[in-house]
Amino acid sequence: MNLDLVAVIVSEYDSAIAFFVDVLGFELVEDTPSLTNDGRAKRWVVVRPPGAATGVLLARADGADQSAALGRQAADRVGFFLRVDDFETSYRRMLAAEVEFLTEPRTEPYGRVAVFLDIAGNRWDLLGPA
Repeated sequence: MNLDLVAVIVSEYDSAIAFFVDVLGFELVEDTPSLTNDGRAKRWVVVRPPGAATGVLLARADGADQSAALGRQAADRVGFFLRVDDFETSYRRMLAAEVEFLTEPRTEPYGRVAVFLDIAGNRWDLLGPA
């Protein structure tokens, strides 16, 4: 058994793909035209960190309720955790790409950590070895 996908609600597919692929270094696994349950066009877009088993489904907000959840999927808590092998290099690369960090890097018992926002405004921990 494994956790295959987690969904992140985004406002637009292409800018979300660019953020996850070009900024975070994920791979675009799938970008397939699809339909909503009531027949409207959408896309099935999956990105995944290289070598990871679990991917992120980029789900375009559909309607007022989903739009209201943009950036608040975890109720303003950190809801996503990106572990990297080289924290400093990843942190500097993300800063250069103008990723918004809410905290300065710090060392905790579980490793180096800094909180950043994704393109939709959700909070993520960037995690690396201590």
